[in-house]
Amino acid sequence: MTCPFAAPSLPQAPDHELGPSLASQHRRCGPDTVPDAVFFADSLFFGRRIRLVLGASAMALAGCMHLELSAPSEPSTPMEPSASSAAAANWPQQPVDPRPHAPAARWEHYTLPGKTPSRYSVTRKDGRDAMVVDAASSVSLKRMRLQVPPQDLGTLRFSWQVPALIDRADMARADLDDSVVRIVLVFDGDRQRFSARNAMLSELARTLTGEELPYATLMYVWCNRRAAGEVIANPRTDRIRKIVVESGTNRLGQWIDYERDIRADYEKAFGEPAGALLSVALMTDTDNTRSRARAWYGPVRLEPR
Repeated sequence: MTCPFAAPSLPQAPDHELGPSLASQHRRCGPDTVPDAVFFADSLFFGRRIRLVLGASAMALAGCMHLELSAPSEPSTPMEPSASSAAAANWPQQPVDPRPHAPAARWEHYTLPGKTPSRYSVTRKDGRDAMVVDAASSVSLKRMRLQVPPQDLGTLRFSWQVPALIDRADMARADLDDSVVRIVLVFDGDRQRFSARNAMLSELARTLTGEELPYATLMYVWCNRRAAGEVIANPRTDRIRKIVVESGTNRLGQWIDYERDIRADYEKAFGEPAGALLSVALMTDTDNTRSRARAWYGPVRLEPR
């Protein structure tokens, strides 16, 4: 079948760098086209996963997909909606980056075209200030842009409480890559080192969203399948790595506090020194498993070296 969607700006790559799925499309449709049905490009742009759906049928379906959230099953005390969005932008009261000359930054709710967003709101949970997230076949982030040079990278402090995991989720599989909690860090670096595949994904991202694929994205995650300390590579691009900081069900339903050495974790995941930190984000997503999840995040704070 002739492929009607031309993509002349995308760099070409040999089949062995495109991967099995993209390579088969590359051979069938030619190097400068994408299939006429559905083309999925899963990647992270400034700490978010984008599942881009191209094709008339897919876009029509995406425009119709919306699931209402059920009533909360866990007690919490969210603020009034009119106050919640403003409070969420300034949450927490103490700055994430406490350096004396750090620029002021605000949390922003980052949504994805064609995707139902998760719902973030400021609340109190067990006596703590928190951001509660409800996801129902949805994905979005609460993101803050930063500019922290490598020499200032120190400790990252964060916390979360999770009542239940997503049973079907598997962060090593593109079709099941959901997580009830993620802390997402995005780093700068030498983009000339991108493989042809990553350069193609980055160009596609820039063309369709205005933002390139970040040089490197590091996530802290709770995994129901792999042990704490394991590093999970993203199935679409090696520029996204996940470090499992919590595993299994033993500590569900309680606040868990973490202190992570950003430099050490980055080097463990990517095998090279970290560049500048460009953003930090909270992310709860259930769009791939078509499931529901709830989580609470505590304030995030950087402690410079």
